[in-house]
Amino acid sequence: MVDLTGKVAVVTGAGGVLCSVLAKALASSGAKVALLDLNEEACHTVARQIVADGGQAQGYVCNVLEKAALEKVCQSIMKEWGSIDILVNGAGGNHPRATTNDEYYDRQAPADSNFFDLDPQGVEFVFSLNFMGSFLPSQVFAHEMKEGSTIINISSMNAFTPLTKIPAYSAAKASISNFTQWLAVYFAKAGIRCNALAPGFFATSQNARLLFNENGEPTPRLEKILAGTPMARLGKPEEIVGTLLYLVDEKASGFVNGVVIPIDGGFSAYSGV
Repeated sequence: MVDLTGKVAVVTGAGGVLCSVLAKALASSGAKVALLDLNEEACHTVARQIVADGGQAQGYVCNVLEKAALEKVCQSIMKEWGSIDILVNGAGGNHPRATTNDEYYDRQAPADSNFFDLDPQGVEFVFSLNFMGSFLPSQVFAHEMKEGSTIINISSMNAFTPLTKIPAYSAAKASISNFTQWLAVYFAKAGIRCNALAPGFFATSQNARLLFNENGEPTPRLEKILAGTPMARLGKPEEIVGTLLYLVDEKASGFVNGVVIPIDGGFSAYSGV
């Protein structure tokens, strides 16, 4: 029952599985939604779906690591809709060049993408995409925000406890949680709140090959994930929506600032025994 009529929301990474669901939820609640994604087809497809459902949306092809491109989009949004009230920093992800094949270091094992083989450029890319990919949009779009506006970052379970094999992604998401708290303090007296969602494990196009074999059977990685998740299943994208709408609704969460909320089926609460 959240009413966002008259609000303008910017969602980065809006062509992805999770962020497209968040964008549609904002539009269904009455917000005008600017969809930013590097994938032109993806962002425009989501925009068309929102419009077909009676909402208002506009897709923008944009690299969140290019400040000039973000500023150009920001100018277009302000010209078209006149304000920016909600920013969802959804762009992010991992990369194979920043991922190890082994969970534990074995001195006797042949070199094959262990910690010492990780490509520094791959690690830098992952960290930039996740941290700078939230830092730069915040810097650009928050400049136009007025009192009562809100920023939502996307952290992760990796921020609480790093997962094996993905050191760069885990470190980057930990930085997002810290950055969320920093922004919350910095903007507090300006009336702009900043909080974060911390999803657990959801099936997306990015992680499908890690979670499922070609025949659709769960991989050993997925079996370990489910064993560490008390609810013993993956999350559904729509199960993030309620927390998002709670955090962007000034009436419901106007005194909530600087928090990172797990949406993880109990993963962060489970010690393993």
